[in-house]
Amino acid sequence: MRGRRRALSGALAAVLSALLAACGVWPGAGDAPDDGLRIMVPNTPGGGYDTTARTVARVLEETRTAADVQVFNLPGAGGTVGLQRVVDERGNGRLALQMGLGVLGASHVAHARVTVAQTTPLARLIEEPEAVVVRSDSPYRTIGDLVAAWREQPGGLRVGGGSSLGGPDHLMPMELAGTVGIDPGRVKYLAYDGGGGELLPALLDGRVDFATSGIGEFLDQIAAGQLRVLAVTSDRPVAALPGVPTLKAARIDLVFDNWRGIVAPPGIGAADRAQWIEALRALHASRQWKAELTRHGWTDAFLSGSAFTTYLTREDRAVADLITRLGLA
Repeated sequence: MRGRRRALSGALAAVLSALLAACGVWPGAGDAPDDGLRIMVPNTPGGGYDTTARTVARVLEETRTAADVQVFNLPGAGGTVGLQRVVDERGNGRLALQMGLGVLGASHVAHARVTVAQTTPLARLIEEPEAVVVRSDSPYRTIGDLVAAWREQPGGLRVGGGSSLGGPDHLMPMELAGTVGIDPGRVKYLAYDGGGGELLPALLDGRVDFATSGIGEFLDQIAAGQLRVLAVTSDRPVAALPGVPTLKAARIDLVFDNWRGIVAPPGIGAADRAQWIEALRALHASRQWKAELTRHGWTDAFLSGSAFTTYLTREDRAVADLITRLGLA
């Protein structure tokens, strides 16, 4: 079958070669234009999911792990429109959904008809801390300045995020508010679809006073001096942002990490599931992927197969509990 060459090395190549010999290369693939692998992004171009999915597709092709990997966007309802589509595509072994914490949260807040539990988990790829970001000309020079002003007028400062209610960009400022003594119910949160998509212009033109989003979506603007990062939410400083303190270093007792992974429709064949997982394991082992982790400030958090299934079940329960505690359910 054409367009499915794999050039892997070492023991991984042997494992994958044996698998392909037993199962065929992406069984059923033919010459029709829609026979390639497709990764669905459940929000607009420019956001974290979009950046991750397009990076995955490019590295899969660069390493010849897969060919002609198409990425397409299907935004709506915090990612639950895409989730519904993936569940409806039952048995389609060539489709995958780029997802993460935001899709879990949105599905609970929106009381979606479908859940992540109905999908076929493939792999968790990365973790990414959130960043508290302001324009370069903002009066808030430190996270302490921002928190002090926020305490004085909890409903007066507008915080923007690149996810809908229940997503990481929403949950993080809610948790931050609670940690510094602000009633989360008074937080004025404005949702935009995609951190690097609609949120960035809203931040730059002053429609929001500060933003919380994944660091990888703003690195270019930070380097250009348009934005200033006041703090990151990780346990340790981020190498891509030298000199930027963690919330803990600023004496705010909060650690918050977003994560992103890939799931497939329900009911796909065992061969398709195994080939997706092996392809993602090959991606994870490649030097190209390691370089992308550094470039975007992502943390390697790879977990595949049954281990990811267990994690996803536990995380879904934890997110549901958090949303209930914040009064968002």
